[in-house]
Amino acid sequence: MAKQIVDRRRLLRAAGLVAGGLLLDGGPAALGLTGAVLRPAEPAAAWAQLRAGNRRWASDAAIHPHQDLGRRAEIAEEQHPYAVVVSCIDSRVTPEIVFDAGLGDLLGVRSAAQTIDPLVFAAIEYGPAELGTPLIVVLGHQRCGAVTAAADALDKGDTLPGGLQPIVDALRPAYKRARGDVDKMIRLNTVGVVAELKADKMLAKRVARGRLKIVGAYYSLDTGQVTRLV
Repeated sequence: MAKQIVDRRRLLRAAGLVAGGLLLDGGPAALGLTGAVLRPAEPAAAWAQLRAGNRRWASDAAIHPHQDLGRRAEIAEEQHPYAVVVSCIDSRVTPEIVFDAGLGDLLGVRSAAQTIDPLVFAAIEYGPAELGTPLIVVLGHQRCGAVTAAADALDKGDTLPGGLQPIVDALRPAYKRARGDVDKMIRLNTVGVVAELKADKMLAKRVARGRLKIVGAYYSLDTGQVTRLV
């Protein structure tokens, strides 16, 4: 077994596939026989990986990696996701599709307009704290229904029914700064959530040590492209 591991690593080095904090994930698929992708181990490489996946998605060249029975068996006992994606519950913004990723690649934390409360915050912390995940991406998106509804309620002074009002309250600071402009609200709220995460003591320590990057980004429903905000 030890000899097999050594031989495999020699093969990967010879192919130039172990470099820049990237490790290959998954047997024959990793050698390019199917649509495999690299598993990044460092924050910058993880962000580059997401960007590459999004470019594939936006250009209609998705490879749908890590979405087969072999991958399911590979990660059945443990997981090593390379990013936490904090996104809206919107049905058009599924992280694994937007970033052309698969099983075991991303930890998805979703809430209306990617607003956060203590439980959501704890879910975000889980990846870096327990799994060593090197990247958090807060992903806002074009024409967000939750932001639109909150802006409308704030314009009219209405209170939303059921448990929806806390979403409006969470978006109020962005509403004031954006003067009711919905798209500006989306972007400002995304940046604000990033700032809250960066202020967290546990996450801040990891950022300071270079073990974690926290990124704010915006997804266009029209183009499929993700652009970085902060």
